[in-house]
Amino acid sequence: MPRQQLILIVEDDAALRGMWRTALRLEGFAVDEAADGLEALKLIEARPPDLVVLDLGLPNVDGVSVRKDLAAQFYSRHIPIVVITGSTEDLAYLDVDCILRKPVTVDQVVRVVHRCIQSIVPSFGA
Repeated sequence: MPRQQLILIVEDDAALRGMWRTALRLEGFAVDEAADGLEALKLIEARPPDLVVLDLGLPNVDGVSVRKDLAAQFYSRHIPIVVITGSTEDLAYLDVDCILRKPVTVDQVVRVVHRCIQSIVPSFGA
C-alpha cells in the first residue's frame, strides 16, 4: 500500500484549518497543522511534508518569511507550496506553485492541492 502524501496546513484561523484538514483527510491525505510560521518551520524540519498550504498573514513568523526560509534550505526547497491569501498584491516574487485568493471554498483548496501535488515529478535516478 502506498504511503499517504503529507500536507502541512499553515493557517492561523482554526476554523479554516479544521475545514481544510477534514476535507484533505477525506481525500486520503495525511495532514499536519501549524497555527503560525514558527510552528510551521519546526514541523517542516522535523517531518518535511509533500506539500504546504500556506497563509501569508501569520503570527510570529509571516508566510513570506516561511516561504523564503523553505526556499533557502536544501531539505525543503523542493516542497510545493499553495499560498492562500487575502492580499491583492502581485505575489510572483514568491515563486510558489499555486496561489488562491481569499475567500476560497474547501473544494477550491482540495482541487488546487490535488493539481499541485500531481505536478510533482520524482527525481529518482535523474
